[in-house]
Amino acid sequence: MDFKSFKEMLKKIFLALFMVAVIACKAKSRVDTAVDSTHNLKPEAQQNLVASELVKIIESANFKKVKLNDSISSVIFDRYLKQLDEGHNYLLASDVKEFEEYRYSLDDDLREGDLSAMFRMFNVLQKRYEERLRYSLAQVNKPFDFTKNETYTYNREKLPWFKSSQEADEVWTKRVKYDLLNLRLSGTDAAKNAGLLKQRYENLLSQTKKLNNQDAFQVMMDAFTESIDPHTNYFNPENAQRFNEEMARTFEGIGASLQLENEVVKIAGVIPGGPAFKSKKINVNDKIIAVAQGADGEFVDVRGWRLDNTVQKIKGPRGTVVRLKIIPAGQELSAQPKIVSLVREKVVLEDQSAKKKIKTVTSGGKTYKIGIIEVPAFYMDFKAYQAGDPNYKSTTRDVKLIIDTLKRAQVDGIVMDLRTNGGGSLMEAIELTGLFIKTGPVVQVRDPRRTEINADDDPSIIWTGPLGVMVDRFSASASEIFAAAIQDYNRGVIMGTQTYGKGTVQSALDLSRFISTVDELLNKFKGSDKEGTSATAGPKYGQINLTMAKFYRINGSSTQHKGVIPDIQFPMIFPADKYGESSEPSALPFDSIKPSKYAPVANLQPIKPMLVKQHEERMKASPDYKYLLEDIEQFKKRESEASVTLNEAQLKKEREEQEAKTLARDNKRRALQGLPPLKKGEVKPKEENDFVQDESLKIMADFIRFNKAGQFTMVY
Repeated sequence: MDFKSFKEMLKKIFLALFMVAVIACKAKSRVDTAVDSTHNLKPEAQQNLVASELVKIIESANFKKVKLNDSISSVIFDRYLKQLDEGHNYLLASDVKEFEEYRYSLDDDLREGDLSAMFRMFNVLQKRYEERLRYSLAQVNKPFDFTKNETYTYNREKLPWFKSSQEADEVWTKRVKYDLLNLRLSGTDAAKNAGLLKQRYENLLSQTKKLNNQDAFQVMMDAFTESIDPHTNYFNPENAQRFNEEMARTFEGIGASLQLENEVVKIAGVIPGGPAFKSKKINVNDKIIAVAQGADGEFVDVRGWRLDNTVQKIKGPRGTVVRLKIIPAGQELSAQPKIVSLVREKVVLEDQSAKKKIKTVTSGGKTYKIGIIEVPAFYMDFKAYQAGDPNYKSTTRDVKLIIDTLKRAQVDGIVMDLRTNGGGSLMEAIELTGLFIKTGPVVQVRDPRRTEINADDDPSIIWTGPLGVMVDRFSASASEIFAAAIQDYNRGVIMGTQTYGKGTVQSALDLSRFISTVDELLNKFKGSDKEGTSATAGPKYGQINLTMAKFYRINGSSTQHKGVIPDIQFPMIFPADKYGESSEPSALPFDSIKPSKYAPVANLQPIKPMLVKQHEERMKASPDYKYLLEDIEQFKKRESEASVTLNEAQLKKEREEQEAKTLARDNKRRALQGLPPLKKGEVKPKEENDFVQDESLKIMADFIRFNKAGQFTMVY
């Protein structure tokens, strides 16, 4: 480092220390006497710096190029308040009135790295939350009259904030009564019900006491970034690690899912092929009471810990040893624990990866085999890919292997099921499209400087036969890129409902690239490594998924807001004004650009009306279609409901009538499918009554029949 650089560093350190002093003074002036010492989470110096840096990054690099001002501050304030107490169940009107002093100052606070106001709001919410739980605990053993004709309003989002603690008590008394009533209707006795409910409230109280400033900071940054646009998101270190593992569909650990129950971590599931599975020493519902690192490390008792802290103790680099003290399922915590030693490995989440099944469908008197590939996300293990691992995990690689098996099974057509697929890797969307076309543009990406055409350059085609794509309202982003490209190339037929409408591109940025060494010195000076914050292997300062561009179809149209309109449409269960990009106030607008040069591989325009006509004719005579329309009406009805009766006899009657109606309806549908009737209380198999998939396969069978009859051909 030369003298000039060293001098600049000293200047930065001085300014940063001065900023901390200013923040401390401002924080002092905002002390709230209503918040006691048990609700006094405070920001770390590192968090102050991260917030300030996020403002710079968003103002300079976000696609919108939005400058924080009083107007944006007001939006952040409203969103933060909504995230804290969306249902208006905890805060008092007086709290919200006091918060109003921050409405037009949050922009300045964030720019300066002053989080004191936002932390104060969080602390007040936590205080009110604990007050409600403690009040509820005090009501559990009180006598309730379940013959009174009164109602409990469980959805208060559109109601005013509580005027007083007394008004809150009245509502929460009914909440306790409703919780007890639900337990009464399950058939257990009053004493047991009170004990169960008391335990539930105590668990909630215990968990809220484990909240730390990282949890609070995450909520604050969510409110800030999502006020700019709905897909610019900050992830604290722990959430960044979780997000990246989700994208990779892999992680390094023991291969078990964990959950917290009564202050103790238990095994919720064992992942096939992982270290826990191969050891044959760990089972579902086993309890973990202590964790040790290495072959001779000391055990640390983890009872009462936060779940994420325990998880981070158990996770670790592949090849390292972790030892667990385990109480086997069904045994009391006082039982002698067994010690299990495991070597961590890379675990692949196969159950969250692409899967296949084959179904036979008849059309025009002929039977066709159709392969269905369910793609839950566009995932990719970037770390393994960048390291040159030839077996890196990705959607395209998995689908390619699946298609090979479907071809050996001699299927007549393939349907890609992208329902509820929220997207993921843009690169995977391009490569997956490349499995079905020869070469050509797949998507256009436009940032503020230029438009770039992303193309498939690999001339190999894995599947040349008939192709269908199923989508719904929650098919988003990369799913929309793939579906739009298949539609624009006339490569296949799109079936379902209008998609989500997310036409923006995010880049994941590790904040370590932006934050200088100043914060490290500040952390040493301030001692920011607080006891109780979770250890993590994620980016040290977290990461921001920043909206930096918009993507456009190769026909020039954006999918933003409008999404992809299927060739054959089904009724939409989830209304567009409440679900999807068009429901987001901060979403970017729809627009169009110049189309790319591309050549469709077939002319499907003559047969699409034929497919629609046959689909509509089936719908007219289909009981399942009528049931779907009924389901939509029931969904709308439930969406509009906000209260429930607290009269035991009336509620029991309503539920029994609804259960009987549902059972009769399900059995009527099962009879039409040649299935045996369900008995009362029996749960129907998960995959039954997927009418949309069944009808989509019939559309696909018609599509295959037209192809075999030569009514259209693919030209590559």
